[in-house]
Amino acid sequence: MSQLKIKLQDDLKEAMKTKDNFKRDTIRFLMSALKQIEVDERKELSDEDIIKIIQKSLKQREDSALAFKEASREDLYEKEVNESNILKAYLPKQLDDSELKVIIAKHIQATGATSLKEIGKIMPLVLAECTGVADGKRINLIIKELLA
Repeated sequence: MSQLKIKLQDDLKEAMKTKDNFKRDTIRFLMSALKQIEVDERKELSDEDIIKIIQKSLKQREDSALAFKEASREDLYEKEVNESNILKAYLPKQLDDSELKVIIAKHIQATGATSLKEIGKIMPLVLAECTGVADGKRINLIIKELLA
């Protein structure tokens, strides 16, 4: 069993003991998503697979939070933000912009890209190197900034 899944199970037990219902429910939701994929694909999920699922779930929460904020639904907005914070705890430490710029600049130089039309050359290389530690949207924005 993956280390991340073990950590999730331990945190679920701890949340149940401390009667932290919000954290318990958030972890249960995530565990059910993991279980569903394991059953559908008939495979044991690795830490890398679990991280991708958490990132997808996190993106959904962030999109929902934005929609709730625009609709002036502060109660639902707060709920989504709090769930996002719990999920972020299970992701690897994210690269900051300066670290990301160094990696992107290295790939820009390696590919010889000089215009925004060449983002397609750089994105797959950077995404492969930054799997789990940087969001694709942030990577894209920084590439555009460096090529502009």
